Amino acid sequence: MPKKSKAKTAKRQSSDDEQLPAKQSRANHSEAPSPLSFSSPESLFESLIQPLGSEHFFRDYWEKKPLHLQRSDPSTASYYQSLFQLSDLQSLCSHHLEYCRDVNVVRCVNGKKKVLNKQGRVKNGDLNKNFVQNKATIQFHQPQRFKDELWRIQEKLECFFGGLVGSNVYITPQESQGLPAHYDDVEVFILQLEGQKRWLLYTPTVPLAAEYSVESEERIGSPTHEIIMKAGDLLYFPRGTIHQASTPAGVDHSTHLTLSTYQRMSWGDLLLDVFPSLLSDRSKTEVSLREGMPRRLLLGNSEGLDTCRQLAAGLRSLADEMERGKQEVRSTHMKRDFITNRLPPFCQQELLTPAGKIPALEDTVCLSFKDHMVITVEPSQENTDEATELVVFVLHSLKNQRESHMMGESFDEDEEEDVSRGLQFPLSHLQALQQLQQAEQLTVAQLQLPTQEDKLSLVLALWSESLLVVK
Repeated sequence: MPKKSKAKTAKRQSSDDEQLPAKQSRANHSEAPSPLSFSSPESLFESLIQPLGSEHFFRDYWEKKPLHLQRSDPSTASYYQSLFQLSDLQSLCSHHLEYCRDVNVVRCVNGKKKVLNKQGRVKNGDLNKNFVQNKATIQFHQPQRFKDELWRIQEKLECFFGGLVGSNVYITPQESQGLPAHYDDVEVFILQLEGQKRWLLYTPTVPLAAEYSVESEERIGSPTHEIIMKAGDLLYFPRGTIHQASTPAGVDHSTHLTLSTYQRMSWGDLLLDVFPSLLSDRSKTEVSLREGMPRRLLLGNSEGLDTCRQLAAGLRSLADEMERGKQEVRSTHMKRDFITNRLPPFCQQELLTPAGKIPALEDTVCLSFKDHMVITVEPSQENTDEATELVVFVLHSLKNQRESHMMGESFDEDEEEDVSRGLQFPLSHLQALQQLQQAEQLTVAQLQLPTQEDKLSLVLALWSESLLVVK
């Protein structure tokens, strides 16, 4: 998931690095047929976990238990291998990769992780030396920044899950292990790309990645699952699953890809996001929430009123209003974080200029890239002495930078302001925007706005951002 790094994505440049051995030379993998369906986010996920259906998966496995899908189709193995392999590192080192930010070199020694990173730029010759002589694992962070097919896959998965999807590649030589037993705070899908990998999964599984420290194998006991993955296989396990993996003897090396999602996507995270606005709105109509708290409460020695009971009564009243549908739930920060940090649509360059005719009042229109936009209701960001006014923002990811995806990199000031503000409309436009979001298509004249000028202004703003097309 996002890495805490302030480094900017560097420009590509040529490399004088040493070459990999001939048997690992780079091959052209572009012709590998895809067993995945990219017609929709749903079809992509279905094809990723086939022959299992998505309904079966979410009922029996999601957040519950591991799943190992063994594939015997050689075309699937060939396609997985085309996503990333050891020989790709030679060309990728020309992208001015840096240790820690882009690549980690690690090895598990006596149950502990040993980091073998150098300083500065990654050179292919150094990687090769660590890999062959030190039997180290090469961890490549977020390869979707460089590999088009991974961009294509992860962009669709972000649409499917409605959350960020990161990836890492691990390349491990035979009879070696990169990381000790550990768990992750994300849902993990593993694709075996090259060779074989031996996985050990343990119980107890940490319940949905609660705080826990894996100090030793003695503490976690014996593995409950031992899985051998070969090229083309897929393994899923829920966040909090304690695991470790190694390349067995007789296998030159193993390459696997992790696809991870659902970090900080819990009910608790949503409550932290929506609760401030909920409480603020409720305080405007509930007199008891505006009454003064007991004297000396902050000094810790108030007498009389049971503070916890009073607070519980206020929360109970708020919950009742929510259940009756009288209190609007508005997620703001989670939506913004997702939409500003996710991948742009695949083949982004084609989307930066509006296409087709400018919409007129009689035209039939529809939103494009619905899965890449969100609507939020927030306080206006305009400085004013008057009471805070609520406005509607339409945020989208069409202009996001693929090169910084999941890297935690900062924007330039002007770029950050442009991304964070999005398109702003008066609150009176919310219903019309929801019409467009829910309908397959409709005429501009059907939009629920008071004037023709308002209707045309709304669709022109969306069309200018490549978010609307005329049918």
